[in-house]
Amino acid sequence: MPSADGAGLPYERLHRLGRSGPGWALLGACGLVVGLFLLPVVLVLPVWSPSDPLTPAGLAMTCVALAAMTLVAAGLTVAIHHVPGRVLMSVLGRIRWAWLATCSGLAVVAVGATLVLASFLPEDGGGASLSGSVNDVTDRTVAFALIIVLLIPLQAAGEEFAFRGYLTQAVGGLAGGRVGTVLAVVLPALLFALAHGVQDPPVFIDRLAFGLVAGALVVATGGLEAGIAMHVLNNLVYFGLALVVGDISDALAPVEGTWWLLPGTLAQSLTYLVLVTWVARRREVERVTGQAVLDRQEPRV
Repeated sequence: MPSADGAGLPYERLHRLGRSGPGWALLGACGLVVGLFLLPVVLVLPVWSPSDPLTPAGLAMTCVALAAMTLVAAGLTVAIHHVPGRVLMSVLGRIRWAWLATCSGLAVVAVGATLVLASFLPEDGGGASLSGSVNDVTDRTVAFALIIVLLIPLQAAGEEFAFRGYLTQAVGGLAGGRVGTVLAVVLPALLFALAHGVQDPPVFIDRLAFGLVAGALVVATGGLEAGIAMHVLNNLVYFGLALVVGDISDALAPVEGTWWLLPGTLAQSLTYLVLVTWVARRREVERVTGQAVLDRQEPRV
């Protein structure tokens, strides 16, 4: 039972520290949509002319816009819900860097298992191929490589702050108990998959499954670190392989795929879910607030 100062609240209920309810949640969701469409115009187009998203400039524009969703999500949390934006990071109001590093290591294990499994599946299953000759190094591939290394991690984190951060807390503040928790996991995952636009059913299910696992890990670990680690590594490996031995243009707009896409990606998500949940329990990672997260935190030294 949470105390009056907010101690004892799980991650998905932290909006209850301020203003929560259907109206506020809908207003915030609309703010996310507006930010997603306006940010490319406000932040990028004054610098770059409109470009095809399949070019390096187009990919950079997309990454910058999605990375800025971190600030949008935090701003909406403050402006609409009257809760400090830092509550999006974790129940401690900050990124737990040691835990993020641990999750990154576990993500490597999960991705490794997926790559092994993918080697036994048909190559027409979608995604980056693990075979074939290495692509030539050109100015275009170098530009893509720099963007992948420097901006893709920020893009992945921005999506986590928006979907597993803001939307999870906005939905979780609507209802208590298990029903509220389930909604806080399922609804953002569904919106995450739909936000990618028109796509084949296997690709949609793949993204939905990722969103469900990432959402479940937010609840199980009390923060975004696990989702960020998996999202960042998944995107780095996917785009990296496509750039080196595949077709980066196809990887940037993955709307088609066969059902062979699912065994590998589901194995990755489920392996990661089991590993992170087990390690989190062993380490007793904080799942609820242990102190009033509204209080000003002392500087760390």
